[in-house]
Amino acid sequence: MDFESAADRVDVSKPHPARRYDYWLGGSANFEADRASADAVATAFPSIHFAVLENRSFLRRAVPYLVSIAGIRQFLDIGTGLPTAGNVHELAQDIAPESRVVYVDNDPMVLYHARDLLDSTPAGATAYIDADLRDPGSILDNPALAGTLDLDQPVALMLCAVLHFLTDDMRPYDVVRELCAALPSGSYLTMTHATDDHLSAEDLDAAIEANERSGVPFRLRSTAEFTRFFDGLELVDPGIVSVIDWRPTEWRPHPRKEAVSMLGAVARIP
Repeated sequence: MDFESAADRVDVSKPHPARRYDYWLGGSANFEADRASADAVATAFPSIHFAVLENRSFLRRAVPYLVSIAGIRQFLDIGTGLPTAGNVHELAQDIAPESRVVYVDNDPMVLYHARDLLDSTPAGATAYIDADLRDPGSILDNPALAGTLDLDQPVALMLCAVLHFLTDDMRPYDVVRELCAALPSGSYLTMTHATDDHLSAEDLDAAIEANERSGVPFRLRSTAEFTRFFDGLELVDPGIVSVIDWRPTEWRPHPRKEAVSMLGAVARIP
């Protein structure tokens, strides 16, 4: 994989979700367009920094659950984002060194930094696919997927903080169904998604306007809309909740659910 040439594909004039997320996390792999877009969203939703931090905290709890309780050893992480502390393979291989992870993103900046995602333990394996969630076939048919994961064995499909970038015309429910259908029984779907449950009509209008100005497609969804992604699946307790309420491992001060506005769930694919 030609990591270096990825830098030539980066368009610094247009914001990208992965780089915007990196900015909110305090990273440095972002550009002026990303920062301007992120600031536009933060103007309408000042607690966005809480949301991204709590989303990462959810991931740090969900992966150990999947490894230790569900017995998962394979992960397909789509919408990976830029490498940061606590990547999926680090969390999984810390418990089970033989864990195997395939990362997927469509930002050339993520590809450029993908070496950090490929630092696997000798017993396990990691791979990176440069592809778009909106085209599941390009992911499922990629040789790197079959070369890293055994699709006859359970896989954890990770879709954290990515589906809200698929507007309704991008067929988000069909995308999730197609991905889940390609995985064997006993696999899991893990997802987080921004919600408008706690926004007044006025705040919702402001959020929609901010996202339009930000230059990044975005679709907040209600709990009922989020629940549809899990039709036919077996939700793991406590079901669909705010990410801060999904199996907290310790007491700590945290923002209100209304400030985070992020739903999360894990479900078994029967």
